[in-house]
Amino acid sequence: MQIKNYEDALKFIHGRPRFKKRPTLERMKLFLRRLGNPEKGQQFIHITGTNGKGSVVAMTREMLMGQGLTVGSFTSPYITRFNERIAIDGQPISDEALVKYTQRVAQVVVDLDAELPEGGPTEFEINTAIMFCYFADQPVDVVILEVGIGGLYDSTNIIEAPLVSAIVTVGYDHMKYLGNTLAEIAQQKAGIIKKNCPVVTGPLEKSAQEEIAAVAEEQHSYWYAWQRDYEAHQIGHQLLYPLISYSGGNLHRERFQLSLAGNYQVENAGVALTIVQVAMRQLNLPLLIGTLRQSLQHTNWPGRMELVNEEPLVILDGAHNLPGVQALVKTCRDDFADREIYLLVAILADKQYDLMLGELASLPNVHITVTAFNGPYSGRSSANLNSIINDIPSHHPIQVDENWQRALAKISGEVSADDVILITGSLYFISDVRHLMLD
Repeated sequence: MQIKNYEDALKFIHGRPRFKKRPTLERMKLFLRRLGNPEKGQQFIHITGTNGKGSVVAMTREMLMGQGLTVGSFTSPYITRFNERIAIDGQPISDEALVKYTQRVAQVVVDLDAELPEGGPTEFEINTAIMFCYFADQPVDVVILEVGIGGLYDSTNIIEAPLVSAIVTVGYDHMKYLGNTLAEIAQQKAGIIKKNCPVVTGPLEKSAQEEIAAVAEEQHSYWYAWQRDYEAHQIGHQLLYPLISYSGGNLHRERFQLSLAGNYQVENAGVALTIVQVAMRQLNLPLLIGTLRQSLQHTNWPGRMELVNEEPLVILDGAHNLPGVQALVKTCRDDFADREIYLLVAILADKQYDLMLGELASLPNVHITVTAFNGPYSGRSSANLNSIINDIPSHHPIQVDENWQRALAKISGEVSADDVILITGSLYFISDVRHLMLD
């Protein structure tokens, strides 16, 4: 197809297959060779994790910018526009640049489609290639890569020697591709650990930690482990935005006020602070401790415990899998136990939606309305939560409204100023709600 404008570029990208039958990095390596290996010569920070990796990317980016570096970032999914996925110092790639680099990449895709028996690159491989080509032409000091799924076979994993890798969390998600046990999932994520390159890990279950320890030892990679090499904990009982104490590296009991809400951000901030210290050491640059505080106070990450209204409190949180929902439930128990919480929930059909809804319904002070939304593309739809609500024990009857706009309007008209409206279940759903509320 001809790519003449922004709409053509997105149509080309989203029109590609998402997965192939056999996971491999060989196709990606060939793809980048044909493009002149644009990833060569760049400095990378590589981040994976079942949950939390997006927040860690945001905090790491802000702190490195505070150190005076120009920082590229590659993230997914996007919340408002596709361009957010490829950004420099938080500024998304322009429509014109996206068209230019999509045109460049598309030429090679057409050739590989004709050559390879399994067909050419997938959608995410194309996104990754566009990103590498774009950053190769920009004056960036470091690029933060967020893994798409897993790690070992993720298209970002063709980089050879990152400044530092990080595995934020290991939990149950994408089991169809990554395995059914935490050890198997950890093994996939540990695939980003490179020879003689340091790795930082967040809090992990024992079986996951053992897998990562084995890979780190095999790769002679220095491993910075949670509560062994660094630690972070919340100071006092802070509503929504934690104040933390961090110790690790050159920092000892340093206090940081976070601008990202939710108590699970305590661990994420600990991982990010450790990444930044390791990266600055690898770059042989001095660490400016004062700017770390300012950076963490100004980090923004849309759709993750995002406060969009104060009275009543309206929060958007893309808790899109079981571990994410469990973290959200803990935040509700800690911060909103004395308030009535009105939950609007829509979950993708390929998630553990029965377990996720069960976790949310376990809270005594929640009033749940389940709804639906248009999935991100055909073949990936919203779960029919109505079919399971009779099997979910709850303290208040679970309501159903397939039209989420109508459901949100109804909830908004019923709550008092002291209540909390919490919209959750899928980042794609959050994106739709955000468009309605903030555009």
